[in-house]
Amino acid sequence: MSNQEAKSRRDFLQRSLIGTAALAGSAVGCAKPEGGVPAVHTQKSVSWRLASSFPRGLDTIFGAAEVLAERLEAMSDGKFRIRVYPGGELVPNLQVLDAAQQGTVQVGHTASYYYIGKNPAFAFDTCVPFGLTSRQQTAWLTEGGGLDLMRGLFSDFGITVFPAGNTGTQMGGWFKREIAGASDLHGLKMRIPGLGGKVMSRLGATVQVLGGSDIYPALERGAIDATEWVGPYDDAKLGFHKVAKYYYYPGWWEPGPSLSYMVNLKAWNELPKSYQEMFAAAAAESATVMQARYDQQNPAALAGLLSEGVELRAFSDDLMIAAKKASFEMLEEDAAQDATYRKIYDAWSKARIAAYKWLGTAELTYSRFAVDNL
Repeated sequence: MSNQEAKSRRDFLQRSLIGTAALAGSAVGCAKPEGGVPAVHTQKSVSWRLASSFPRGLDTIFGAAEVLAERLEAMSDGKFRIRVYPGGELVPNLQVLDAAQQGTVQVGHTASYYYIGKNPAFAFDTCVPFGLTSRQQTAWLTEGGGLDLMRGLFSDFGITVFPAGNTGTQMGGWFKREIAGASDLHGLKMRIPGLGGKVMSRLGATVQVLGGSDIYPALERGAIDATEWVGPYDDAKLGFHKVAKYYYYPGWWEPGPSLSYMVNLKAWNELPKSYQEMFAAAAAESATVMQARYDQQNPAALAGLLSEGVELRAFSDDLMIAAKKASFEMLEEDAAQDATYRKIYDAWSKARIAAYKWLGTAELTYSRFAVDNL
């Protein structure tokens, strides 16, 4: 064999080996389903819209929805996209559930207790006064059967729900005058939603429910005397300290409020199973991110508020005792009127007792020692 013939043979063998490897790689990396079409090409493109109850400026609470959208797009290689709209841009802040129910949007990002007028038991999806802390709420929803109960409730509205994040125990809010005790709540005009608002009403306050962007103007012009919102980071962004200097704690009506993604059931059922799994995973990640961001941001934000002359106050024991009594009277009354509410309330009550017994065994004792010995 001549040198030229040998070279030609080597080139042929090399090209053959490369071709074989390429075919093998193609077979492994691009498995074909029935019908002979590569699996990557069978995934359809999905474009959804999400309406939030929260303004874009509240980057942590609104940002959870953005994390959801970002993770979904990444996991689906850009085939499952959600466009996120801040509160008031697509639908009014407190009509997000309606928009998801009607299919105006596929997802609503909101707090379920905004809609207790539709069903009082929606509050358990978010929080109730003197209820569960953030971790306890998450445990009850995701591992204790709470989410199954809530999904059964929301299914009547053509919606399924997913936890969307938690703020942790909130502050008691901003007051233009000092609140020395429960009697000082009489005649107070306060923005406070959910069951906390109902309790405040029982204690003599005049309650209003306003979206996040409407609170500051109402407080500034005296339409309300007090407001609660979330905690130092968000409160500072909204500027409440500029028009009310007394900052009270704790937010006994929101010890661990969980937000929700409300997904239109028809749209959900039309998703491929893989996209449903992606959505659930992205929602869980966004919920974790939201809580972590608040825990990181709130300490510095509180220090900043105090440096500007904000006066920090704890609610008095007599106010806390009166509020707790009114809260559980209200819960019992609502449970007596509706069998579904009673079922959810009883399950929640059992979880609450067990959770707090465990909390008091180790974590509370440690936390008290740690705080007292900083």
